[in-house]
Amino acid sequence: MNAAIDPLEISALVRIMDELDYYQLLNVDPKASTTDIRKAYHASSRSFHPDANRTLNEDLRGHCGNISKRITEAYCVLRDSRRRSAYDSKRAEGDSLRIKLADAKTSHTKQRKAQARGATPQGRQFHAKAESDLKAGNLAGAIQNLQMALTFEAGNVGFKALVAELRERRKASSERPS
Repeated sequence: MNAAIDPLEISALVRIMDELDYYQLLNVDPKASTTDIRKAYHASSRSFHPDANRTLNEDLRGHCGNISKRITEAYCVLRDSRRRSAYDSKRAEGDSLRIKLADAKTSHTKQRKAQARGATPQGRQFHAKAESDLKAGNLAGAIQNLQMALTFEAGNVGFKALVAELRERRKASSERPS
C-alpha cells in the first residue's frame, strides 16, 4: 500500500498543474517508451486517486480528483502514437501544454491529408495533375505526374504508394488478353 501523500504536495501540485506538460506531470522523459509511460501513469494514478485518499478532507480529495483526471488525460494522449505525435508537435510550437483528444485526432487527420495531397506547393500541383489524368483515364500521365511530385517530396509515402498502385494497375491492364 502506498504511503499517504502529504497534503502540502497535493496543494502545490494543484497550483502548478497548468504549467506542467504531460511528460512533467507523469514524471517521464519525452523520449520515454509507452511501457515507461504506462508504469508512470499507474504509479501516479494510485497515488492521487481520490479513493486512495479518502481520509483527506473534502477540498484535498477534490484536488486529488482534479490531479487524477489530468494524469489520465496525459496518459490517454501519450500512450497513443498518433495523439502523442500531435501533442509533441503542438508542444514544440509552444502552443499548449494540453491537447484535447479531438484536437489530436484532427491534427492527425490534417497530417494524413497533407501527406496524401502533398506538403509542398509543387507536390500538390503535380498530385492534382495526376488526379486529373486519372479521371481522364491517362494512367501513364498520372504516374509521370506523381513521379514529378516525388522529386519535390521524395519522402512522401502516400505518393510512393500511389505510384506503386498505378504501376500495378497498368501492368495488370497490359497483361489482359484483348
